[in-house]
Amino acid sequence: MDVSTLALVLLLGSLVVAVWYALRWLRMRRHGGVSVALRWDPDRERSGWHLGIGRYRGEEFLWYRVWSLRTGPDRVYPRDSLRIAGRREPVGSESYAVPAGSTVLRCETTDRGPVEIAMGPGALTGFLSWLESSPPGRRVPRAS
Repeated sequence: MDVSTLALVLLLGSLVVAVWYALRWLRMRRHGGVSVALRWDPDRERSGWHLGIGRYRGEEFLWYRVWSLRTGPDRVYPRDSLRIAGRREPVGSESYAVPAGSTVLRCETTDRGPVEIAMGPGALTGFLSWLESSPPGRRVPRAS
């Protein structure tokens, strides 16, 4: 195989991967996904932000990394395992790594430790509504 054929194969391969990413992104956005950045192990010094799409599936918040070849979610957080521990605005260079206008929520999970979730105002409203709503079949305690 000569150099020009190899270059053509690499170019076509890169094009196929780019189209696959674009179609995956569009499909997830059309099916109720929102832009969300996630940072697990936020207390670790070199913990970075990862861009992705968040979706709700019943009692679970699914997170898909943007630059991943996986077809399934990269992280799954059951609703009853998440608790909001704090809220803040992005600081310094964080504002370039998270969706525009984001608020950062620090969440404690029962099984994975702390995680920070950054999302824009509309996505934040939906996430808080989903998190605070009572799951189907669960009785809401009433004050006497």
